[in-house]
Amino acid sequence: MKRTHWANVGESTFVGGIWFLYGVYRLLGRVPFLIFMYPVVFYYWLARPTARRASMQYLQRLHAAHGVFDRPPGILHSLRHFALFAQTLLDKLLAIGGRYARGRLHFEGHQALLAAQAAGQGSLIMTAHMGCLELMQTAAGWREGLRLTILVHTGHAERFNRILKRINPDVQVRLLQVEQFSSATAMLLASRIAAGEHVAIAGDRVPLNSERTVGADFLGHPAQFPAGPYLIASVLRCPVFLLACVHSGTGYSVRFEQLAERVVLPRADRQGAMAEYAAAYASWLEGCLRRSPFDWFNFFPFWDQGRYASSSQ
Repeated sequence: MKRTHWANVGESTFVGGIWFLYGVYRLLGRVPFLIFMYPVVFYYWLARPTARRASMQYLQRLHAAHGVFDRPPGILHSLRHFALFAQTLLDKLLAIGGRYARGRLHFEGHQALLAAQAAGQGSLIMTAHMGCLELMQTAAGWREGLRLTILVHTGHAERFNRILKRINPDVQVRLLQVEQFSSATAMLLASRIAAGEHVAIAGDRVPLNSERTVGADFLGHPAQFPAGPYLIASVLRCPVFLLACVHSGTGYSVRFEQLAERVVLPRADRQGAMAEYAAAYASWLEGCLRRSPFDWFNFFPFWDQGRYASSSQ
């Protein structure tokens, strides 16, 4: 059976839907938003079998590896997974608009990043498709001069940038579409890092046109991860941090960890070095998801990613 790459599954957060959800919340509040949300979530869960199966596979493998639930996950767990994603979309819009309450964010391990910021040193921030990365916009609003560029692999960056500016003209988060990592891209990112900016990139999706992947064990099964973040980091020669922003209580926990002061890929064994970094990333990701199991939003056949790219292993 022919499978579809995640980039071709289609975006469910179209412009009209974004404004509708945001408008419901602004006019009526969170409870009416939830009332609208649940039937939509149930319909989407029924209508998207690929996403539904991917959710179940992830939850089952997470439970098998770490026993995070009180019983083997089933339909209700998957529905909760979808529902949390919908609520997170609202939080993304609130974060972009500067309307997310500061008291609902708890930061940990960010001292090294702030020290680099104070010294005018930018960094590469590796994250994943989990939680609400856009809350970094809220943090940027509290700390003058904190600027963040998020690298994305789809063609929706410019459209979403316009939405960001419309919701908040002073937004400090920018999306940058990167289909392939070229010398021009490296120069652009290097200039931003040198100017003290931070560049964020997800390390859990293999781009459509990628020719480089790196394998690592994830939730007890071999998986392919993009090699791009490690190649970029080795060129930029800057500190690399790991960032998780996942649900905790009624808000979010924002945790930073340093992956490396510099990413070094020796010519003699570049793939082996990348495999070590990828294994550390995968272990970190598992730890995050053990604490917040419904916060991972990859609704596609994640463990099949290697079929869409030519591995250099």
